[in-house]
Amino acid sequence: MTFDDVLDQTQSFLSGMQSTITIGENWSQGRTVYGGISSAVLFECLAHQITDQRPIKTLNVNFVGPLLCNEPFTVKVETLRVGKNVSQYIAYAIQHDKNCVVMQACFARNRQSKARVENCEKHDFELPKKATFIPPIPKVTPKFLRQFDLAIQSGGIPFTGQKSAHYKGWFRFKQPTKAFTFTHLVGLLDAYPPTLIQMLKWPTPASTINWNVEFLESDTPYDSQDWFAYHDDTRHAHHGYGITEANIWDKHGKLIAISRQRVGVFD
Repeated sequence: MTFDDVLDQTQSFLSGMQSTITIGENWSQGRTVYGGISSAVLFECLAHQITDQRPIKTLNVNFVGPLLCNEPFTVKVETLRVGKNVSQYIAYAIQHDKNCVVMQACFARNRQSKARVENCEKHDFELPKKATFIPPIPKVTPKFLRQFDLAIQSGGIPFTGQKSAHYKGWFRFKQPTKAFTFTHLVGLLDAYPPTLIQMLKWPTPASTINWNVEFLESDTPYDSQDWFAYHDDTRHAHHGYGITEANIWDKHGKLIAISRQRVGVFD
């Protein structure tokens, strides 16, 4: 099942042609669906509510419980408020009568303002010639990683006892998609492993509890084979939970998103 197959299902769900959505096993991440693709499905359903081209500004996702592969789920969308400038919505992925993933999104109209600060954070990563190989270890390496190319330039392979807890590098879809919409970008952004698990010497469960993304750009055209630069740092880790913060740049070096996660490590 490709990313586009999942989006086609989502469109059929939104049009009323089918009553549920099912994501295949090749998108699994441990016992749940890869968080990027479940977030992409919810985002597509939320964006369906927008009728005046307001761009996305913020996504906040809570992974409440496992969303199982190969089992149908539905999506419910609620409008929190549509104001003159800002629209806010909430969406639920519901499986077996349980809320599994919850997304709140803020769309806002761009306006002229005297308050302007240009982001000057840059990176010095060289564009990769090929992806970095991550060993496909059964029951350890998530299956969804086969859908992406990662080019790690600093930071370690998961469960290799590294002293560091960061990643610097690039990522993209492994295979071209039919198009590259903003929903594809949402699905791509969570592809890197959690920074913390490279510090461990043995496989152990880890999962994102909350994911927040602030978008700086939302109307720039991209291609599915474009590399995106990624720098993720661990800001704090203690008592089995860590806070990470990542910058994402496009291939031209323009910062397009800031991603923050609360990650649980169950070692």
